[in-house]
Amino acid sequence: MSRDKSSDQDHCTFCNLIRGAAEVSVCFEDADAIAFMDTQPVNPGHVLVVPRAHYESLLDVPADLGVHLFRVTMHLADAVRSVTGCEGMNLVVNSGDAAGQDEPHYHVHIIPRRAGDGFDIPLPFGGSTMPDRTMLDAIAARIIAATEDPMQTREAASETTRAPRVDREQSVPLAVFADTAAPSAKRNRVAEARPQVEPRAYEGAHGELCYDWGDGADAA
Repeated sequence: MSRDKSSDQDHCTFCNLIRGAAEVSVCFEDADAIAFMDTQPVNPGHVLVVPRAHYESLLDVPADLGVHLFRVTMHLADAVRSVTGCEGMNLVVNSGDAAGQDEPHYHVHIIPRRAGDGFDIPLPFGGSTMPDRTMLDAIAARIIAATEDPMQTREAASETTRAPRVDREQSVPLAVFADTAAPSAKRNRVAEARPQVEPRAYEGAHGELCYDWGDGADAA
């Protein structure tokens, strides 16, 4: 059963803010993205970068829009650092309920950080145990396989191995190399290259007529 995206937008706080239903402090906007100040900031200068169109999570955002949003985020991150004089910065995306996403509209947090500000994203995770290298390699291999579209890979392979189309009525000129030239042409070239002297004719061992050109080379 497909979800009603228009219903999602009607109940989306960010969509309402973008439509002007409430006050919002905008610090950047273009045709595809808008950025505004978080009203529950970790530190002053905490910014949210949001697509204008409604996409619920990271995996719903089209790739080209995702790239654009990251460019906007990088552009604003430098400005936030300059304005706040922060010592560090977190760029955070919470995608899905299990990841702590509190609004059903994809957004990127730009969070300026200062030592001792009390906010923390504890990485590496203290509750983690060191996995076996074999397990890490196996998961990495599965991720690589999941990023490859088998249909596209197969089509690309068929394109490279497919024989070029040849029109039956098309004439293809063939190159003629020196070694495949007619024997008479060879003799003519040899004769032209030699000094113009009268050859001495004699009978060969098998009764053939031979010519001595005076340089040890014979021609039948």
